[in-house]
Amino acid sequence: MNSELLIKIFEAFTKKDDELFYKIAWDITEEEKRKKHHLLAEQLKRILTENSVTLHKNYSQEIPPIPRDNEKGFRLLDVKKFFLDWDDVVLAKETEEILRQIVKELEEEDVLATYGLKPKQKILFYGPPGTGKTLTAKVMSSIIGYPLVYVRFESVISSYLGETASNLRKIFDYMEKGKWVVLFDEFDIIGKQRDDPTEHGEIKRVVNNFMLMLENYEGDSMIMASTNHPHLLDIGVWRRFDEIIYFGLPDKERRKKIFEKYLKVMKKDKIFDFKKISEESDRFSGADIEQVCIDALKMAILRGKDFVSFNDVKKAISKQKQKMQAKKVIKYE
Repeated sequence: MNSELLIKIFEAFTKKDDELFYKIAWDITEEEKRKKHHLLAEQLKRILTENSVTLHKNYSQEIPPIPRDNEKGFRLLDVKKFFLDWDDVVLAKETEEILRQIVKELEEEDVLATYGLKPKQKILFYGPPGTGKTLTAKVMSSIIGYPLVYVRFESVISSYLGETASNLRKIFDYMEKGKWVVLFDEFDIIGKQRDDPTEHGEIKRVVNNFMLMLENYEGDSMIMASTNHPHLLDIGVWRRFDEIIYFGLPDKERRKKIFEKYLKVMKKDKIFDFKKISEESDRFSGADIEQVCIDALKMAILRGKDFVSFNDVKKAISKQKQKMQAKKVIKYE
């Protein structure tokens, strides 16, 4: 590492100059990338993008105190900052076009207002697990320039009657204090059908309260909800969203791009065939492919190699298929 950069990053840390610290950290990441230390560069990037607790220059607003559950004092949400772009997620063409349109509407908010129109700000993502819904929310947060508020449903759902609705009210009150991308992940937990005979009256009241809060929200934040189980959602919930976007399993071409994305950190052997592995990974989600790539890279590294082989990836695909089959058996037992 450049000794000058090392000195500067220590100085920035001791002075608590967060903006300078992150600027130097990104400079170090780029330097490692130029040296073709791709694996290290990717690790540094991931640390900076996923574990950042300091505001980027685009995130100029102050973070208010995090609301907590009255029952046990748990945090109801986390505020996270990401530095991602469209290249960090591989989406279907039509899906990306819809998302870019949403960003464009927000950028042209003043123009739309002259015609009495507003940008879309309540978005529902649905589709199978591992198809990029949560990652897309992080990317949108980065591009829009709003911190991501991640709702912690394990804290929101309370054993005390009435406390869950109170927790939701605290979250919506928090949203009024700034401009955020608010992610209600695994949204079906709170948006369940009110006529579900397995649920008690408290859940029905919570769903009613949530729908009212969602419908009446007129703040500046963008609300995103995601679910792997759309069939569980109450029909009234669907009507409260401005846009509903389906995230499907990637087709062969998208699978190829996802493999290329995660394997770019290491050289490949001469017989490597991305087309072949994209064909052999039919019905894989993006998360499945990421795991395959991680396993293949580990095989190569632990063998002391500086390249990943075609056979490494084929073995990892076979292993992932076994895991997927095991999950199906467990699900239906």
